[in-house]
Amino acid sequence: MSAEATNPATPGPVAGPAARWRARIDLRRLGRAALLGPAARDRLPDAISHVAEAHRAHHPDADLEPLRRAWVLAESSHRGQMRKSGEPYITHPLAVTLILAELGAETTTLTASLLHDTVEDTEVTLDQVGEEFGAEVRFLVDGVTKLEKVDYGAAAEPETFRKMLVATGNDVRVMSIKLADRLHNMRTLGVMRPEKQARIAKVTRDVLIPLAERLGVQALKTELEDLVFAILHPEEYEHTRELIVDNASRADDPLAEIAEEVRGVLREAGIQAEVVIRPRHFVSVHRTARKRGRLRGADFGRLLVLVGEDADCYGVLGELHTCMTPVVSEFKDFIAVPKFNLYQSLHTAVARGDGQVVEVLIRTHQMHKVAEAGVVALGNPYVGPAEEPSSADGERADPTRPGWLSRLLDWQAAAPDADTFWSTLREDLAQDREITVFRPDGGTLGLPEGATCVDAAYAQYGEDAHACLGARVNGRLATLSTVLKDGDTVQLLMGQDPAAEPSKEWLEHAHTPAARIAIQRWIATHPAHETPERSGTDGGAAEAAHTFRPSAAEPPTADTPDSAGRSTPEPQTPDERADDRPGAAVALVDQPGATVRLAGCCTPVPPDEITGFAVRGGVVTVHRVECAAVARMKGTERREVGVRWGDTAECRVTLFAESFGRPHLLADLTEAMAGEGAEIVSATVEPPSQQRVRHTYTVQLPDAALLPGLMRAMRNVAGVYDVSRAQGPAG
Repeated sequence: MSAEATNPATPGPVAGPAARWRARIDLRRLGRAALLGPAARDRLPDAISHVAEAHRAHHPDADLEPLRRAWVLAESSHRGQMRKSGEPYITHPLAVTLILAELGAETTTLTASLLHDTVEDTEVTLDQVGEEFGAEVRFLVDGVTKLEKVDYGAAAEPETFRKMLVATGNDVRVMSIKLADRLHNMRTLGVMRPEKQARIAKVTRDVLIPLAERLGVQALKTELEDLVFAILHPEEYEHTRELIVDNASRADDPLAEIAEEVRGVLREAGIQAEVVIRPRHFVSVHRTARKRGRLRGADFGRLLVLVGEDADCYGVLGELHTCMTPVVSEFKDFIAVPKFNLYQSLHTAVARGDGQVVEVLIRTHQMHKVAEAGVVALGNPYVGPAEEPSSADGERADPTRPGWLSRLLDWQAAAPDADTFWSTLREDLAQDREITVFRPDGGTLGLPEGATCVDAAYAQYGEDAHACLGARVNGRLATLSTVLKDGDTVQLLMGQDPAAEPSKEWLEHAHTPAARIAIQRWIATHPAHETPERSGTDGGAAEAAHTFRPSAAEPPTADTPDSAGRSTPEPQTPDERADDRPGAAVALVDQPGATVRLAGCCTPVPPDEITGFAVRGGVVTVHRVECAAVARMKGTERREVGVRWGDTAECRVTLFAESFGRPHLLADLTEAMAGEGAEIVSATVEPPSQQRVRHTYTVQLPDAALLPGLMRAMRNVAGVYDVSRAQGPAG
């Protein structure tokens, strides 16, 4: 029996099996009477007429017969039970059902809400509920019954809480009923002892209010916040109440004035809209006062503009920003990028002549419904009532649940133990804000404020993120420890090794449960394994930087040009490189006697489109036409010379590779290059800088057509994130 229910008429359970059996028969008779009763479909007991009225406001064609039958069973089952306040116990499920009806819950949820305490507090069984009301209602009542057995406090058994959230995730309507149940209990908490009030309020603050936020049920969340505020901070609550009362007694109301001005602007623009004033709730006023100091009239509320279509939202925004003075820093578009809890709206603010700033929310009527009721407004998540609501293993797939709840189910399944799940859940619920980051493919990731690239990797790839090597944030290389900001674009650089291992140090930079649990799970299942130290700096110890030159390639020497103007070896300089291999790629120039040099800044090879420029000493340098040096050469009026490739396809080219440091990287990279037929003429590996390593390779290829494949093979080596042709600055 729940803490609120007492039964003075029957102080204990039915004593003997015979009495228990008679009670069960009586309940079956009541259930059958409810099922077969003569009342017409629209005739309901007066006690639930207001529930029916609220329900029909959202669902005009709803079948009210299940509600009538549920009321008959609930009222008869709870008869004689009293709440601690002295009221008949049936007033509690009735009030909970009214809360949900006002939010727009569908009939099945309301039916289960009326019955939600029957299995826990009376002799009604789940089988009875299933027989009389169907599998859906049975499932919801069972889920809420399990929630009633959960102690949400600090001493709660983690495994019990974990099972509760699994049940919630399988059908979010379970938690909807629980939240409404807690709201009504909080409304009537005054009959409890002060210490018990405080305990329940703290649990509500720490667990249930964050859950309401993440499920998008703002109407419940805000009232719960105010009720908790009044209990835990009575002095601040009283001060805030006085501020609100004093403001309400003022003759002038800047919100009313600006609302009328907005109506006039939209009327003149031909936009049909409803403009209403939304007073801030107590906690919101308290927070605003702490942030701004002395409050002015416009700080006690916001304007809400409701329109019919999405496009009208932006039309309203345009008119307000054109006809009034917008505060650009206050603009946020949660329509294009909805919040993780389904919330959609445009946020802006306009300034009055006296300096007061009025916040404005712009949304459609449907957006407003979801903003207030969250998952409750989504109704029955299943395709049709005739379908079996659960799969063979009892699991359910709910396509309407928000992304946060989906992620919760994923990482609770991956948690190595219940204590880890519990601690990470409480950390996640403590997060007040969420940011949105963008992926290069156009997708988005919702992450808590303070999340890093490590968190983004596990949010996008799950446990495959063990192979993450680094990231680019807004196009720039970044360490995995980089803290992301709202609106950042994150490209994650992934290795190809299926046996990749995370680093223990990543735990220092992981803020989300998904990341922490995945890393901890790997560590727990590999206790004797030393994980690589690839942490927030993105890499481990690279091999010592060095330069080597294969013995088969001698240092280049100068030769005499032949009469055809073929390219011949020349001493190398930082900006120019000659080919010293017989049969290598040959550039032919229309200038007899000229020495031809292949420019080191862009290392042209067949079939690159090339051009040449005459320089000192009868030398012609050959560049790729897109080389940055070409424009500089033309700007200094260097004489351009026609060049073309000869018949030989063999080529020499310089390649730059960028990688994160790791053991054996150089060996793996050179092996991959050899596999593509490349002969390494020389190579330089620079000392690591922030665990990133730059390699320079000059290679000989038997056929220039092999170059694209060589570059692909190099990029596929784990740890390598970029390979490019030599393309130096035009200086």
